[in-house]
Amino acid sequence: MGTPRFTHGGRRRRSRRLTLLRPATALSLAFALGALSACSGEGGPARFYSLGTAGTGGIYYPLGGALASRLSLQDSLGRFTAEVTGGAVENVNRIMSGEMDMAFATANTIYQAYHGVADFEGQGSDALRILAPLYPNRIHVLVNRSSDAQSVADFAGLRVSVGAAGSGTEQSSREILVAFGLTYEDVDVRYLSFSESAAALRDGSVDAAFMSVGYPAGAVLEATTTGGARILPLAGPAADQLREQYPYYEASVIPGGVYPGVEADLPTVAVINWVLSRDDLDPAVARAVLNVLRADRVSLEQVHEMARQIDLSVLDRAPIPLHSALEGASADGGAPGT
Repeated sequence: MGTPRFTHGGRRRRSRRLTLLRPATALSLAFALGALSACSGEGGPARFYSLGTAGTGGIYYPLGGALASRLSLQDSLGRFTAEVTGGAVENVNRIMSGEMDMAFATANTIYQAYHGVADFEGQGSDALRILAPLYPNRIHVLVNRSSDAQSVADFAGLRVSVGAAGSGTEQSSREILVAFGLTYEDVDVRYLSFSESAAALRDGSVDAAFMSVGYPAGAVLEATTTGGARILPLAGPAADQLREQYPYYEASVIPGGVYPGVEADLPTVAVINWVLSRDDLDPAVARAVLNVLRADRVSLEQVHEMARQIDLSVLDRAPIPLHSALEGASADGGAPGT
């Protein structure tokens, strides 16, 4: 693969410009002000670090804001700011281009970008590195109340929401359809966000939808509670083939009782969300990210309950190499050198 297109100094200047000029919501302004007040110490010029999240209505953004705030408190010269973005795919692209320092993304997007395959064919970068795990996304497969479908294999000819174009959900949807013997040519593809998918399931304008998201997900609750949608299992030989072909999927369940109509644990597959950077990120920052998740998890849990599902022991199953500063990190999440 080619040399990443960035220089260390240029990245810092770009990150500062992106961070300070992006219009802020009330939440992002609060995080930014907290970071600035925590970074007023003496000892040298401030260092600016950007953390890519997603839209303000999802899980990435509040978690990213909380993580940026905690990192700023630990580093008197570091100014860490969570940025609103289009999600995993945009985040990885901006990491590779040098426009961003750290970001959240799903394992499938990270793996494809590192190896230069699928949507990143010919455009990957082996400079990407893992900093820490986040919570897992369970694949939710839903059908509307009038559908007779019992499996993804029954989706031929149906109107199927595969997620927003270019999203991690859309990448998973394509791979899952193929595992069940279908392609986009066999279904009527609709590119809808989670909230749009929930509304479309409720009003019958789509027959099925994929959502790669942690549980309990508001859009899934809406679809099942007010729309009467059903959640289908992802199991059997096709799901086994999916996990064998793509190493970033793992067997999982949607616990019984989480959603209406799901009385017992429902088998599915999951992809883990990760914090990533490039290999040239300051080693001290790389260690600090992991240590916030180890020692200050409660601060993230107070922002979003999904942080309770973070399992630091999965570091040994990272989809790409860890940052060099984390080599030898302990199973409980302790970073070396701290």
